[in-house]
Amino acid sequence: MKILNVKQIRELDAATIQNEPISSLNLMERASQAFVKWYEGRFDTTKSISVFCGKGNNGGDGLAISRILSGKGYHVRVFVIEYTKDASEDFQQNLVKIENLIQVKSVYEINAMPEFVDDHVIIDALLGSGLSRPAEGLLAEVIKKINDAPGPIISVDIASGLYVDKSNEKADTIIEPDHTVTFQLPKLAFMMPQNAAFTGDWHVVDIGLNEKYIADASTPYHFTDQSSGEALVKFREKFSHKGTFGHALIMAGSYGKIGAAVLSSRACAHSGAGLLTVHVPECGYEILQISLPEAMISVDQNRNYIASVPELDSFSAIGIGPGIGQEALTVRVLDELLSKIKVPLIIDADALNILSKHPDLLEKLPAKTIVSPHPKEFQRLAGESANEYDRLELARNFAQKHNVIICLKGAYTAVILSDGDVHFNSTGNAGMATGGSGDVLTGILTSLLAQKYTPENAAIFGVFQHGLAGDKAAKKKTKTAMIASDIIDNLGW
Repeated sequence: MKILNVKQIRELDAATIQNEPISSLNLMERASQAFVKWYEGRFDTTKSISVFCGKGNNGGDGLAISRILSGKGYHVRVFVIEYTKDASEDFQQNLVKIENLIQVKSVYEINAMPEFVDDHVIIDALLGSGLSRPAEGLLAEVIKKINDAPGPIISVDIASGLYVDKSNEKADTIIEPDHTVTFQLPKLAFMMPQNAAFTGDWHVVDIGLNEKYIADASTPYHFTDQSSGEALVKFREKFSHKGTFGHALIMAGSYGKIGAAVLSSRACAHSGAGLLTVHVPECGYEILQISLPEAMISVDQNRNYIASVPELDSFSAIGIGPGIGQEALTVRVLDELLSKIKVPLIIDADALNILSKHPDLLEKLPAKTIVSPHPKEFQRLAGESANEYDRLELARNFAQKHNVIICLKGAYTAVILSDGDVHFNSTGNAGMATGGSGDVLTGILTSLLAQKYTPENAAIFGVFQHGLAGDKAAKKKTKTAMIASDIIDNLGW
């Protein structure tokens, strides 16, 4: 799924109106019907509804939604916030349609706002995606009043006060919905951790916008949903053998951190690599042999940390970093590996921290190397940023400058390709915020690279598969109780 900017969203509506053809009023009706269909699936008629409308097209959506819900037996009350004398044409036409069906109250001052009770659902249709400046005056007061209401809040298309594709100021007044029902495509704002309180659970409803415009639209931002994630799976041929699926090398672990080697190696084995070798310091030998008998163990000459590079000729992909520490000899190992490697590479954890302290090594990274930092690791690697939009732009520039692929971990993990394209991930949950989860991702990515997935597809699909396994684990164990091993146990299709 593509993620479009404000200008493109307007152009998409216009292309639909022109080429279907359909009037803007009827397109608004179709969007409102889609919203109501979503609403009916979650709330019955026992809950009263208060709809707050601005005077633009988002307010027009709110009026149409109110009329349709009322016709389906819901008790609806409608409030139009009179923050301006101007009103869009479609708003005015929907106001005419509703005026003999539902009483519409105009709100000229905050004291005219209704009182709220627990069984009232609030629908926010104040501003929508056309916002160009912060909510002020009466609008800001109304938003604050709505946010204090005890019942659930649902925003139409996007929370009022939230920009679609740029950062808000901390002082901005924004609706804090429980749900956002957005039209056709997700918004960039939904992907940003700083906007978590202003999106709630968001849902995309199809309103039949012009498919050709969407296909032709140029954007660096994409959203990997279920269908696009599953489309990347390589299914196995009947006469395949273990050599078909590559030989992965995991270089991981140090004294006290052999668990990182176990987790990344188990994840690699469970993600389909034909053969797996794990290079660990001597202190990890027996642990790996017992915990993962399917793997071959390459024992380093050093007892407590990795101090040498094994022979590399037999491997089809290499992953390095989980739990390796940052000893001087280990730094030399990474330097030597970067000089010798001729196969795809994934770098994570301590190996990333080594790169941060030795930025000269960045120039040695092979093309399309995958790096998988969490936000703090990325900050150490690339520098600080003022907000998450700036951090994303910093990551895009970093990926293009160094010709690497970045898996910037978090909710909606951003896979940033070497050309600057960004693929946000749809799977995963907060239960994965636990020690070892990143090591599991390293193993998955190494396995996919070994199986000859392109680095781009390995990163996108690996992140998707990692999150999907986490979602399965959360259903079985709950988000609180699950651990990184549970992610491994739920890998597979």
